[in-house]
Amino acid sequence: MPVLVTRKAPASVALRSQHVRSIAEKMLRYLERESDELSILLTDDAFIRTLNATHRGKDRPTDVLSFAQEEGESSPSEQEPALLGDVVISLDTAERQARTRRHSLLDEVTFLLAHGILHLIGYDHQTDEEEAAMNLMTARLVESAKS
Repeated sequence: MPVLVTRKAPASVALRSQHVRSIAEKMLRYLERESDELSILLTDDAFIRTLNATHRGKDRPTDVLSFAQEEGESSPSEQEPALLGDVVISLDTAERQARTRRHSLLDEVTFLLAHGILHLIGYDHQTDEEEAAMNLMTARLVESAKS
């Protein structure tokens, strides 16, 4: 299960890359995508703002961005591992959201990671139906990471 976690965020943020990798591996296992490759970047608001402006035309920081290797719905392959893509999480924004929502940074990052992974495999939230399906699957992935 090739999950690469890269950190481009202040060392002051108390979150271990290995812990994030373990969470991602559990989520991929739940999705039966354990042989697929995933890259995770833990960064700050300045860097994610640049990515958001460049790729989405929104000149502001955001909590999570997903960059799928392949566009459209993706399903597990029995032949060879897929390159899912990249999930980029701003730890600055995650910390603020965690405080607002009164839970830990790890809980917030787990939620954002689940959300990002689901975008990589084709989930979206453009309609009410899509949002309901994505919210349900996000909750399932978050729960799978606890086991």
